[in-house]
Amino acid sequence: MATSSTRPGVVIAAFTVSLAIGLMAVLFLMGGFRTNTPVSTVGGAFELTDQAGKTVTEKSLKGRPSLVFFGFTHCPDICPTSLFEISEVLRAMGPDATKVNAYFVSVDPERDTPAVMKDYLQSFDPNLKGLTGSPEAVAKMLSAYRVYAKKVPLKDGSYTMDHTAAVYLLDRDGRFVAPFNLKQTPQQAATDLKRYL
Repeated sequence: MATSSTRPGVVIAAFTVSLAIGLMAVLFLMGGFRTNTPVSTVGGAFELTDQAGKTVTEKSLKGRPSLVFFGFTHCPDICPTSLFEISEVLRAMGPDATKVNAYFVSVDPERDTPAVMKDYLQSFDPNLKGLTGSPEAVAKMLSAYRVYAKKVPLKDGSYTMDHTAAVYLLDRDGRFVAPFNLKQTPQQAATDLKRYL
């Protein structure tokens, strides 16, 4: 049985052990015991063509943060709205907009040729580049970036595309960071993006 003289020592020892266990738990939860940096499962090798006919690969994403949006030029609402919002963010960045990669990647390579992409993107910020390629090349990037895209026939014989509508934020090393939040003011979004310059 502990006497009154030994009780403070026991309390201090118990507190110290509890504190050490708590700190170890916090370190574990925050990844402090990891020896390697976790690798994102989003992203990978690709080779597509922009609206000017220039080849763009995963290496083109290095050196600048990137916004990447997957869509198609025949999209009635979501794609033009998202591209307009990205354009507003780039405009709010001012001269720093040239320090960001902004890509619109087609999920509909059958219709979205470089010429079609060039014509379509004239309505948006000039820093936006459109990427397309063969169905196989596009499918490779969609798979690497975990993008869902499916052709949906319409009654008139044409088709539309169901697809992932998130804007991907990549860091200066071309690594996926998170979906980029366009549901804030362009100024707030520009401030967020500037943190990655």
